[in-house]
Amino acid sequence: MSKNIPSLRSAAPFAVSLILAVTVIIAAVFGGWAIALIPFYGLILSSVFDRMVTDNTANLDPTTDENMLYWHTKLTVIWFPIQVFFIVFALFAATRFDHMSTAQSVSLFAAIGIATGGIGIVYAHELIHQKNKLERDLGDALLAMVLYGHFRTKHILIHHRHVGTPADPVSARYNEGFHRFFFRLIPEGLIASWKVETARLATRNLPIHDKSNPFWRYALWPLAFLAMAAVIGGWFGIGLYLMQALIAVMFLELTNYVEHYGLVRKHLGEGKYEHVRPHHSWNSSRRFTNYLLINLQRHSDHHYKPDRRFPLLQTYSETEAPQLPYGYPIMAAMALIPPLWRRVMNPRVRKWRAMYYPEITDWKPYNKATNPTR
Repeated sequence: MSKNIPSLRSAAPFAVSLILAVTVIIAAVFGGWAIALIPFYGLILSSVFDRMVTDNTANLDPTTDENMLYWHTKLTVIWFPIQVFFIVFALFAATRFDHMSTAQSVSLFAAIGIATGGIGIVYAHELIHQKNKLERDLGDALLAMVLYGHFRTKHILIHHRHVGTPADPVSARYNEGFHRFFFRLIPEGLIASWKVETARLATRNLPIHDKSNPFWRYALWPLAFLAMAAVIGGWFGIGLYLMQALIAVMFLELTNYVEHYGLVRKHLGEGKYEHVRPHHSWNSSRRFTNYLLINLQRHSDHHYKPDRRFPLLQTYSETEAPQLPYGYPIMAAMALIPPLWRRVMNPRVRKWRAMYYPEITDWKPYNKATNPTR
């Protein structure tokens, strides 16, 4: 047990994400203005805390033994039952009791989408990268709760392999506004994920309806959660559940948009690209939002070393990786206003180009969703 004491001490700050679950419970109990606690804490107060505290540029030794990460791992595992509890509790509160109006119930589940998308999918992202089957299954379950199970295929088999290239629908192009990005990515990501999985089955001479096709899980698990919503709240419960799922997916894709906007890997010819480096992702050392998002903002290192658990992710200086001016909550809000986003981020992209690829004078092929060889 003594070996876990350092783990508990260093893991404790990351538990601030659990406060968001508490705000959901309070909002469901009281309704009204209490619903505003969810976005206030998750989006506003967290960003205020970022400004109040210093950035965190300290790095744990990446070779730290797994035993020293005991409490970090437990933190990622417990989010699933917590999320199930607060969604079920909120469904009962919104559909079985009369202390909230219809508008308040809808607002509550829109706000819950901030928790399931802004935090829940972050935990899912950490879990699906692990080798342990229980952790991967919990990650899949969290994705199923927002009806977005294919994210696992899209993220691991497409995004990580092709980030910063035209083959990755998740890499936002220079000057591409978020709304265009979102409506492009939703169908492209689903279709690309299906093609990847069917191709994998074909290499094993298996039909697409084989039970090993993860799309069975991607389809059936969400239906189980929708059935739960129907049992508790009928059609209204299903509608509320769909609302939180939509907001959650939007928050996920806002994050994806921020993480790679305008950054590309150099095309080497014949369809080949340079290896992924830290400078191919936007990085942030903002302390509080990194605690809230379990170091997701150390995204440069996640792509550089995808198998590292979140406490071991390294941060980088401005000379090694491009830096965001704010944490993800502010950047996500900014992305919803394309003119403001371009005003803030386009000069940073141009500076990045000059710093890392001064030899490239024609960036037009990299700005399009087409292969530069064509």
